[in-house]
Amino acid sequence: MDSNWRGAQAVAGLGDAPLPAPARLLLLTSGKRISQVIYALAEVGVADALAGGPLPVDELARRTDTDPGALYRLLRCAAAVGVFAEREGREFALTELAEAMRADVPHSQRDMILFNGAEEMWAPYGRIVDSLRTGKPVFPELFGAGFFDHLRAHPEVSAVFDRAMTRMSATTTRQFLDAYDFGRFARVADIGGGRGHFLAELLHRHPAVSGALVDQPHVAEVAAGVFAARGVADRAEVRPGDFFGELPGGFDAYVLKAVLHDWDDEDALAILRRIRAAIGADAEARLLVLEHVLAPLNAWDHGKFLDIDMLLRFGGRERDLAQWRELLLAGGFELVGEPTAGRWAVLECRPA
Repeated sequence: MDSNWRGAQAVAGLGDAPLPAPARLLLLTSGKRISQVIYALAEVGVADALAGGPLPVDELARRTDTDPGALYRLLRCAAAVGVFAEREGREFALTELAEAMRADVPHSQRDMILFNGAEEMWAPYGRIVDSLRTGKPVFPELFGAGFFDHLRAHPEVSAVFDRAMTRMSATTTRQFLDAYDFGRFARVADIGGGRGHFLAELLHRHPAVSGALVDQPHVAEVAAGVFAARGVADRAEVRPGDFFGELPGGFDAYVLKAVLHDWDDEDALAILRRIRAAIGADAEARLLVLEHVLAPLNAWDHGKFLDIDMLLRFGGRERDLAQWRELLLAGGFELVGEPTAGRWAVLECRPA
């Protein structure tokens, strides 16, 4: 049994005993069942109800306003893969995995679980063969609008998405700022920087740096409050704009954090060329692309699964190192160094 499968079994709490290949294959096709069971249990707050200690299923059902029989069946399924632990007398307790489903812990994954379980995420997978045949996203046809237009029209879905992305962004922000010295640049422009959390943290860590957030007005309108709350408002400005339009010049570094993976190569090139035009003749300026670099052949990488989300929702993509080099060169940039594959990375790029 290969090491990737052993790792997957361990994560799922299935032990180390080898399973026959047909059984392994069927287990892999159960992913939709497992994910939706976990989503449902997160939605009704089971992990939060167990924060004080183990409880019998009848009491859990009372606290979560669920049917005891149905709740037991879902919890039994989740316990089979290590999410919750079943005890004698139909009693359940938290496990290490279930702890991360609580809403009140620093490492909570509840918002991401709720978003991953939403119809906007799972329904496109029902049409995956269409994308397989055409190479095009199916989300617009299913929901009558592009992904972000759909979010704007459905505030309740947008709120879940925002919470999930904010929590994920906080994690990746720490990773990026720990891994790379952004303090070497005096002026930084965060292009498509959303509500400004990344730029605010960057400026907080580097008091000698000033920066500008460039994004559409309806997205960036809360950034001023974020900058003020982080104590960097005197060094941060908001410039309404669009990364497909003209971008401001004169910055030492231009940041694209988790932007390019939303777009196919044609649109990603358009964004890169806008930044290249803004840099102009400044050979010392840098483009900093903060993205996932896919792992090589056969290696486990969660990014390979996120790549399918990109295909179905936007027509965007995650990219491996060779794809990044090719795309960046076509956009007028040369990659400096070689980032580690299989993780989020800072791709430093100089004008070519």
